[in-house]
Amino acid sequence: MSEVRYEKDLITPKDQPAGVPLRHGKLISDMPPELRPYEKCEALGAEYLSDPELLAVIIKTGTASISAVGLAEEILYPSGQKTGFRRLMQASLEELREIKGIGRVKSIQLCCLGELCRRMSRERAEEHPDMGSPGSVADYYMPRLKDLSEEEVHIMLLDSRCRMIRSFLVSKGTVNYSAVSPREIFIPAVSCRAAAMIMVHNHPSGDPEPSSEDIRFSRLLEDLGRMMNIPLQDSIVIGDNLFISLAEKGLIHT
Repeated sequence: MSEVRYEKDLITPKDQPAGVPLRHGKLISDMPPELRPYEKCEALGAEYLSDPELLAVIIKTGTASISAVGLAEEILYPSGQKTGFRRLMQASLEELREIKGIGRVKSIQLCCLGELCRRMSRERAEEHPDMGSPGSVADYYMPRLKDLSEEEVHIMLLDSRCRMIRSFLVSKGTVNYSAVSPREIFIPAVSCRAAAMIMVHNHPSGDPEPSSEDIRFSRLLEDLGRMMNIPLQDSIVIGDNLFISLAEKGLIHT
């Protein structure tokens, strides 16, 4: 097996953030081949790599003072606290560049990695386009919305068999429902000949409990949808791997 060369920097226990498993206090290039990320992946499979090792393979190099694995740990365990890959899903280019050792190229790589993960999750959900249950709708939006630092409101249009026709963004940022025009929702719905629609938005706090404004605007869309013969099938709030269906809670009536 050919040898993969790593940066020759010393990783010692004192370099490790608190709460992070300690690596060998030796030169990474001197580590046994079976412990190096590339060789470990070849021998055992990618599933056997730790999170920092996986990320190190992507970013490839570290700096003069820290290895690729060490830099990956700085990204995933800032201040010794585990944030994991959620940080990549949330961080902007500017935020990533604030990490010591992350420049223009690496920040773009990491941003693209986060977006790739989101798209793969959406593509997987699209393989099962039946949106007849709140859980299937939440599964579709969860990868995109759960880690956002700002609110987004989306509308999903359905055909008569509860299959998704399309999804579109209605509002982004601090949600102000008074600025959301129902016209912007119903024109696409009529154009697509939708049989029903679902409103979905996220709470960056991670708590999916609907606010009074969430309920008020959902009921407004429900009334307008009934008049337009394009009923609001549900209104779903996405939190941190949690969701609440207003229809299931009886807050709107489908």
